Amino acid sequence: MKSLKKYLSEGALLVNTIIWGGTFALIKNALPDISPSIFLAVRFSIAALILLPFVFRQIVSITKPAFISGIVLGIFYFLGFAAQTIGLKFTTATKSGFITGTFVVIIPVLQLLIERRTPRWHNFLSILLVLLGLIFLSSKGENIFSLIDELGADFNLGDLLTLICAVLFAFQVVYVDVFTKRFDYLPLVFLQLAITGIGGAVFTFIFSLTGIEIINFTFSGSVLIALVYTVIFASVAATIIQLKFQKEVSPTKAGIIFSFEPIMAAIFAFFILNEKISNFGLLGCILIFIGLLLSEILDKKDG
Repeated sequence: MKSLKKYLSEGALLVNTIIWGGTFALIKNALPDISPSIFLAVRFSIAALILLPFVFRQIVSITKPAFISGIVLGIFYFLGFAAQTIGLKFTTATKSGFITGTFVVIIPVLQLLIERRTPRWHNFLSILLVLLGLIFLSSKGENIFSLIDELGADFNLGDLLTLICAVLFAFQVVYVDVFTKRFDYLPLVFLQLAITGIGGAVFTFIFSLTGIEIINFTFSGSVLIALVYTVIFASVAATIIQLKFQKEVSPTKAGIIFSFEPIMAAIFAFFILNEKISNFGLLGCILIFIGLLLSEILDKKDG
């Protein structure tokens, strides 16, 4: 029974990965018509309002420790999405998905520092394969020489922001593991969404006031599709799934499952934005899949 619950939880996180993979191309497609900060404000505010009637009683009676935990998760959640969404203005959806996926290699370090839990040897081997896969995925070259030449050569502001996003999401994954074992997950979901929506509104005000960004909001079809998809599926449903099921999965394993996200992002970007993937990108997909499979088989053997 415990094993079935574990596999159901892992399957739920994999569904999340597919959902998240679709957001990169849809948001990238919408950004010409809407500023990143406004998109965050609208997306997460609506998501929080949708969830509010279902969690109102828990929010009213929430304890101080649970409230603080929700605030911590919300801060990492907001800053991660802010860095990722703004970064999408300067990089491709495919590359954004790949760089975001690197948070999987940061998780074991944070897990050791925060939870004092040492990952097993095969977790590190799986992570190494995933990291190599992500490196290959981020290459547009067709041979090893072009891959070497590309490393670091095309690293722009969008890539840097997305890398910062990966670090912030790694913190969020580890703290989800810590807090959902102590508190009811639904109030934490609401606080994450609400803080991100409020943060988007604050950023919009600051950017508008300082002139850092020209605020833009044109209600187009691409904006509507992106908002409906990200609000219902990627914000409400996916956040509930993560906080409900991730507590049954170790942070390292969750991170490895989430590493499927770049593959999903590349697939969606190909069909929606016509972004291409190189031969090395295909090799990267294979390496990531092997890393996932190896972790699953050896975890089962050790367990």
